[in-house]
Amino acid sequence: MSLLEVKNLVVEFPHRRGTLRALDDISFAIAPGEILGVVGESGAGKSLTGAAIIGLLEPPGRVAGGEIRLHGQRIDNLPYEEMRKVRGRKIGAIFQDPLTSLNPLYSVGRQLIETITTHLPVNQAEARKRAIRLLQDTGIPAAEQRIDHFPHQFSGGMRQRVVIALALAAEPQLIVADEPTTALDVSIQAQIITLLKTICKDRGAAVMLITHDMGVIAETCDRVAVMYAGRMAEIGPVHEVINHPAHPYTAGLMACIPDMSQDRERLHQIDGAMPRLNAIPTGCAYNPRCDRVVDRCHVERPNLMPAGATRAACWLHDASTVLTPGMAA
Repeated sequence: MSLLEVKNLVVEFPHRRGTLRALDDISFAIAPGEILGVVGESGAGKSLTGAAIIGLLEPPGRVAGGEIRLHGQRIDNLPYEEMRKVRGRKIGAIFQDPLTSLNPLYSVGRQLIETITTHLPVNQAEARKRAIRLLQDTGIPAAEQRIDHFPHQFSGGMRQRVVIALALAAEPQLIVADEPTTALDVSIQAQIITLLKTICKDRGAAVMLITHDMGVIAETCDRVAVMYAGRMAEIGPVHEVINHPAHPYTAGLMACIPDMSQDRERLHQIDGAMPRLNAIPTGCAYNPRCDRVVDRCHVERPNLMPAGATRAACWLHDASTVLTPGMAA
């Protein structure tokens, strides 16, 4: 049984001129102990998907369709107070900038202890012991002393470790990590990646890892979902998606990565830009930027379909699509 199931998720933002659909028919699942990477350009809907799962959509944003289930229980329609019990206890969150997650006026120990006592039946003394153990597990040196320090007394990498400790404080089953390594240098990134993998292995927790970095995806994830314009473009095992991309957008993202074995004067780039929510093209949203577009792409929207070892939302993998001469599926 999947730990998290997202089925046909739709997120909309009503405004005075109409309604903008930011996420359109998103479906995926994450198994216990699995790391699912979610990748795509800015504006693809990655962070919004995470916010919808955590229940932190900013008004007037709303879940307008579909379901989100955690261990089979539907959570997208829970009342606010009930969702507060799920958030932190069953779902932990790691955000890109640790300073937005930590209160600068409170020591990191106070914040950890408050989180632990809110969600677990322990007293203050036991909560402090747990907090120290969490800091040790996430690689904070001299945790017994540093637990009483304030966020500004930690480096960026150490603050991110504190945020990870906060996310783990109530022993959640799912962790939504939104760009957890973007603001860190390469050596600290590697340590954080190792830490996330260890969490999954030792605790059986699942991780939804949102990132722009395909290197982080390749190093960390079991599967990867590629998003474009609020839709799912491709999903499958990470090594298959990276080495044999089935969607032209995924292939474009992979081609943008510099290859140190080749001598190029210019890096590859995908022409054009992500469409605005009020100007998403008819049919496949990627068709204005696609170099393999066919007539069907302009009129019909493709759903995810089998494409070798992955699933891709591309008509090139549909047997009934008419290809122009010289275009291979």
